[in-house]
Amino acid sequence: MHWTYGVGGSIVESMHTTQGGPRRKEHSISTSVLVIGTGGSGLRAAIEVAEAGADVLAVGKRPKEDAHTSLAAGGINAALATMDPDDTWQQHAADTIKESYDLANPRTVEIVTQGAAEGIADLERYGMDFAKEDDGRISQRFFGAHTWRRTAFAGDYTGLEIQRTLIRRAEALDIPILDRVYITKLLVADGRIFGAFGFDVIDGTGYRIYADAVILAAGGHNRIWRRTSSRRDENTGDSFRLAVEAGARLRDAELVQFHPSGIIEPENAAGTLVSEAARGEGGILRNGLGERFMERYDPQRMELSTRDRVALAAYTEIAEGRGTENGGVWLDVSHLPRETIMNRLPRVFQTLMETQMLDITASPIEIAPTAHYSMGGVWVDPVDHSTDVEGLWAIGEASSGLHGANRLGGNSLIELLVFGRIVGQSAVAYSEGLEAQVRSRDAVAEARAEIAGLLASEGTENVRALQREVRNLMTEHAGVVRDEAGLQAGLEKLAAIEARLELVGIHPDIAGFSDLAHAFDLKSSVLAARATIECALERRETRGCHNRSDYPEMDPALQVNLVWSPSVGVVRESIPPVDPEVEELMHTGEISQEGKLVE
Repeated sequence: MHWTYGVGGSIVESMHTTQGGPRRKEHSISTSVLVIGTGGSGLRAAIEVAEAGADVLAVGKRPKEDAHTSLAAGGINAALATMDPDDTWQQHAADTIKESYDLANPRTVEIVTQGAAEGIADLERYGMDFAKEDDGRISQRFFGAHTWRRTAFAGDYTGLEIQRTLIRRAEALDIPILDRVYITKLLVADGRIFGAFGFDVIDGTGYRIYADAVILAAGGHNRIWRRTSSRRDENTGDSFRLAVEAGARLRDAELVQFHPSGIIEPENAAGTLVSEAARGEGGILRNGLGERFMERYDPQRMELSTRDRVALAAYTEIAEGRGTENGGVWLDVSHLPRETIMNRLPRVFQTLMETQMLDITASPIEIAPTAHYSMGGVWVDPVDHSTDVEGLWAIGEASSGLHGANRLGGNSLIELLVFGRIVGQSAVAYSEGLEAQVRSRDAVAEARAEIAGLLASEGTENVRALQREVRNLMTEHAGVVRDEAGLQAGLEKLAAIEARLELVGIHPDIAGFSDLAHAFDLKSSVLAARATIECALERRETRGCHNRSDYPEMDPALQVNLVWSPSVGVVRESIPPVDPEVEELMHTGEISQEGKLVE
């Protein structure tokens, strides 16, 4: 059989027999550029490739309409100066580096802030409808730690609107998108990428995809904590494992942003975000004793303090025994007018009504800090986001370099647009410059055998139970606050889980191959957990999101990025100097929070 997929090459169906096992259907696909991940960063890169006239294929393990990008609520940053004429990309860069606690790569920051306006223009060209002022200007609002109003938005569904806009553009370009294909391994020959291998999560069909270039856009690793704003089958560190097994490295895996307000119950929704707009509109935080505890931690800004400070404050109240019965704190908006809640916080109202049948106009919300964003990721070149592996790029939350130790609110969405464009162009240029494509039968056979081995396994260990143990140990030993003894204990528990990983049993059923997918999620989680803990041990200081109770001060010697690989461990990488003009703007005084939403 043979199908032609628009601009994306072709699929050839074949049957393959694994030694001693049943015959399994397998598709063989060829394309110029393969994009792994169908969220905002992956789609934006695929669009750039298609607009350049090259073949492209995008694959994702979950439906593109429900990619993680769709959960981003607050907005997208660009120094458009539509509201504040004095705003500049240099000031945006200064705010970003300052908020990163000096760990962001200055060159990456410059590229994003300089290219932000073009990113917004791209979305408008694709048909996105931003909130506008009466005179037609794009409306922009304040987020915490921004000097000026530079956050464009579409209600409190900005990420969802961006995702829908990119899907429409991809459809207009006939970009082939495979929604339910789980990529298990990148194919490498002589140090060069030549494609990827995976399977259909519903019927188990194998996919062998040959490609000149691969763009990794499969998200971060915040699902390896017990409470997280990600869904159960996303952000399990897939990008980290795929890249590392191909020969790439990770950077700053320990730098994970904990959002202050994730719901606690029900368990299957634990970590679902309560938008920080709830605090921005006047919500009050109280501990289990009824005390307004932010007075102890940031008496000036109170609930309008930054994410890292509010998360640490809530964690401290809970850890010191002043939390709620379920191990949280209270966020109360019930004193606000009902009209304000319904008009300004409709998503929060709807979320709590759907998950808990809780009316937030009458009752407080029980919340706790939740793992929210991977600020580290795959090591990439600061300019074009290429990795250590020839033919492999990483973008979005899969990559590293922009955010440092605390992400500036609204920067993640603009990052994916700017580097989606740049990486798409770079991958096309690389593909067109190849004289020939390398192949390796051994690499394909190894990827195929890995899946076959799991399917044939009859071990007694349950994949989901082991995943829960990973999440528990990361929460206990590598959560909001860390110390040497706890991190070492976490490594010991992780080593035991790694040994038990060899004894898992995989059981596909009538519902599909989700058990196999969870097995690969677990493999990724374990690798991401080891990188995170080993980097957290090396960073013996407190900086931004990274709190070491045994090293409470910032150490100037650790103003470095930490680069990890399984063979070498952790290596310190120096950060280039900041442009003098940008650096001067970083020291113009404290940014006023008056009238601003939090991050």
